[in-house]
Amino acid sequence: MTDTLSTTAPVTTGLYIGGQARSTADVLEVVDPARPGVVVGTAAAATAQDVDDAVAAAAAAFPAWSALPATERAAQMAAAIAGLADERDEDARVLSLENGKIVHEAWVDALVFEIRWQLALSLADEVEQATVLAPAPGIPVETTVTHQPLGVVTLIVPFNWPIAILGAALPHALLAGNTAIVKPPPSTPLATTRLVQRVAEKLPPGVLNVVTGRDSEMAGLIDNPQVAKICFTGSVNGGKKMMEMASRNLTRVTLELGGNDAAIVRADAVLDDEHLDRLYAGIFDTTGQICMAAKRLYVHRSRMEELVAGLSARLERVVLGHGLAEGTTMGPLHQPAQKAFVAEIVEEARASGATVLEFGELPAGEFAEGNFLRPAIVVDPDPSLRVVTLEQFGPVIPVLPYDDDDEAVRLANDTWGGLCGSVWSADTAAAARLGGQLQCGYVWVNDHGATRLDLRAPFGGMKQSGMGREQGIQGVRAFQDTRSIAHLTPAEG
Repeated sequence: MTDTLSTTAPVTTGLYIGGQARSTADVLEVVDPARPGVVVGTAAAATAQDVDDAVAAAAAAFPAWSALPATERAAQMAAAIAGLADERDEDARVLSLENGKIVHEAWVDALVFEIRWQLALSLADEVEQATVLAPAPGIPVETTVTHQPLGVVTLIVPFNWPIAILGAALPHALLAGNTAIVKPPPSTPLATTRLVQRVAEKLPPGVLNVVTGRDSEMAGLIDNPQVAKICFTGSVNGGKKMMEMASRNLTRVTLELGGNDAAIVRADAVLDDEHLDRLYAGIFDTTGQICMAAKRLYVHRSRMEELVAGLSARLERVVLGHGLAEGTTMGPLHQPAQKAFVAEIVEEARASGATVLEFGELPAGEFAEGNFLRPAIVVDPDPSLRVVTLEQFGPVIPVLPYDDDDEAVRLANDTWGGLCGSVWSADTAAAARLGGQLQCGYVWVNDHGATRLDLRAPFGGMKQSGMGREQGIQGVRAFQDTRSIAHLTPAEG
């Protein structure tokens, strides 16, 4: 593996604006999180002028694209992803190199994009469905309510699942009749740019553009008055900044932000291998760096020991290593700063007297300076500790006891976020009842995690986990506005 990694040519990506590939004088260097001193590729670093050009290209393409019937847009979009899977292995390899996660997860990342794209296209017949409001007493008009696209939209995706997350919004925006500019994350721009450009090349020029660069040069993707909407996935602080910038032009926003998601394990929960495997994946996939991962476990006091033992048995089999190395089951954290933060909150919990169980062996040799952390379970910490109150976004989970359902719901809802949650119980009716009391946008019963998401259902958060919904017809409508056309009835005309 070392020889393969060291002899692989660095990946290079550019911009794609108005149907043309574009290089830049400046570039972003992309490093391997498992070997932070190793540059695995370079991406174009756009200037403010490049950004303005991308907005102008999208604006110029909008009239013709929006004028097409939705079914024709869907046909062109279907053709644009034909053969996309041919390079999925390479997309996954590149994403694993720049992101750090294991290559299987990177492969699924790219697969989910295509699945979401196809599911969006299946909605083509609904996009232009109108509602007719018949005349009523005192209202002598017949009104037809239709839907119209917004214009140019900017889609900003994060480092952790950039391609899959893009698939939750981009096809819906295009199908709705908008044109788009995609901004991949500056620390993981390579795989996303590669894939988006391949799709954009098969669409009319300007319909789909991709711009990479430093955040300092990207303001025009947000505050340019020609941008009608911003769809941002990232941190809570990042979302607040997006909203502030968008307010200057009253630009619309969809924000899918962080979460501090709770999983409630009831006294009657089934904790066999199948259920424990699901819960483990819902916590530790992508080294815990998933917005909708379980971040807090509230376990009935009678099941604490069994639950901790079940998760511990799985963590004892963890193999930390490079995401492309055979046998690796958990890669590094993406950024050194995140590694430092997670290590700090674990040590804070240990110093407070909580039981901290750590697992696995840190890689040595060329990976010794990588962003690796041993995964951990923090048993019965003080609820005021940061490992409970903040989003860890790393391989650590607090496990806290509770005594009755009302307490579990109160504890689960006592947080700043409201993205997802789960309830684990042999009584599915009771689980659904508790799930209906959770203040979040998506709830699983006896499951949890990104790989278990129903990609047809609307997805989004409450509280500081964001606003707006993606996926499904609701995801299409998020990129449209209504238009009402009223006619006086003949008797009144």
